[in-house]
Amino acid sequence: DRQLKELQKIIQAVPKNMAVVLGVITKNKNKKGRPYFNSAVFLEKSKKPRFFHKQLLPTGDVFDEARFIESGDMTNNFVSYKGQRIFITICEDIWAWPQAGGKSQYEKNPLLQVPRNKKIDLVLNLSASPFYPHKIKVRRQLVSQTAKLFKCPMIYTNLVGAQDEIVFDGQSFAMDAKGQEIMRSMSFEEDLNVVDLNTLEGGLRNESKNQSENIRKAIVLGLRDFCHKSGLKKLHLGLSGGVDSALVACLAVDAMGPANVHAVALPTAFNQPQSLNLAKQLSKNLGIDMTEFPIEGIFQNIKTSVDKTYSVNGFQLMHENLQARIRGMLLMAYSNLHNSMLLMTSNKSEIAVGYSTLYGDMTGGLAPIGDLTKKQVYELCDLYNQDTEIIPAEILTRAPSAELRPHQKDQDSLPAYDLLDASVVRLVEDCLPAKTATDKWVMPVMLKSEFKRWQSPPIIKVSKHSFGRGRRYPIAHKIRNY
Repeated sequence: DRQLKELQKIIQAVPKNMAVVLGVITKNKNKKGRPYFNSAVFLEKSKKPRFFHKQLLPTGDVFDEARFIESGDMTNNFVSYKGQRIFITICEDIWAWPQAGGKSQYEKNPLLQVPRNKKIDLVLNLSASPFYPHKIKVRRQLVSQTAKLFKCPMIYTNLVGAQDEIVFDGQSFAMDAKGQEIMRSMSFEEDLNVVDLNTLEGGLRNESKNQSENIRKAIVLGLRDFCHKSGLKKLHLGLSGGVDSALVACLAVDAMGPANVHAVALPTAFNQPQSLNLAKQLSKNLGIDMTEFPIEGIFQNIKTSVDKTYSVNGFQLMHENLQARIRGMLLMAYSNLHNSMLLMTSNKSEIAVGYSTLYGDMTGGLAPIGDLTKKQVYELCDLYNQDTEIIPAEILTRAPSAELRPHQKDQDSLPAYDLLDASVVRLVEDCLPAKTATDKWVMPVMLKSEFKRWQSPPIIKVSKHSFGRGRRYPIAHKIRNY
């Protein structure tokens, strides 16, 4: 209701001799069907607005429109303005074309049902299309096919910003009737661009081909918008001297500035002295404050009490997790004191196989790198160090370790990261069956640890499929053989 009232103010604010098209949720006045439409509205000053409703409603991964939204009919989504006949589409309405030689997920392409007995001068598409690497290539393919179908130029506009886990990268563009790009806007930031449909010319911004840089921008935008929309101004994290927390620290500084990021080092006797030194050096390089908070005494006190109460003999996995949970507790204490959001520092490969401690290092309000494989973590670290050494080189060359027991290395418990990463991409991102020996090791471990991921902080999504809201697997199941 408030949105529709605001729309009336916008109508009055539109200058003469200008038309504005924007997205809005409207009410379905028909008693049948779902209560709302996902709509585009065409506005001219002091004229009655015209509404056009989205027809294709995606359901799958992060999309759940069909649960709330009624399907429209795009066959009549035409409006005339200054002698030009404009056809208006919304996001998924142009996604029924077969992609990459495969089949479309839709039985029919509604664009093919649109009457073409009259000349169409322009196709518009209003999109909120989430980012993943190389998605711009898919969008260009769809827009090119649509422009060629209607034999006219097409403008594709995409949302910029983030909402919870999802990042929208912008990169709006226009194509002529032959599917050639004539206008290109900025990525990951708002942009004002112009395309002249008489000369078929527009602003062509530079396009980044570096996918690591695009992923970095996506995470920074996602982190910044999450804080902005949640009313948060400060971030903190546990800085271990390892590669994952080092990358999260860099991303946090890019998102909120060094004055608003704080690091806490929480060593025990199992942490190598060099880990603390590296954490200090990174903090200095980034210009962020760091608190050194040794927890060995706290750990030993709790360990003694637990061992006595539960009659524990010898060093157990429980003792490893106690350290992580002590850290989680103390880092959340900092949140309470300073109204600061704790960032989880686990990567996708670790999250996939449950190599993290619930209520320990999984504690936090957001997981910036939870959709990055270990390989991608190193690639982004290399990106930060391409001009000068921000992340100390030793962080990138030392063997990864949780440092929760003597001489511990990640590879003592996990497959080699290159093999693990490949399996995570295959099983999670590409949704393919287990094939390799590593796949068959990962699959049961991944399903067994599903309960952890249901309790994880939101993960900024930068791939086709993440461990976020788009993954809907049962926690309890009887599957044992793969």
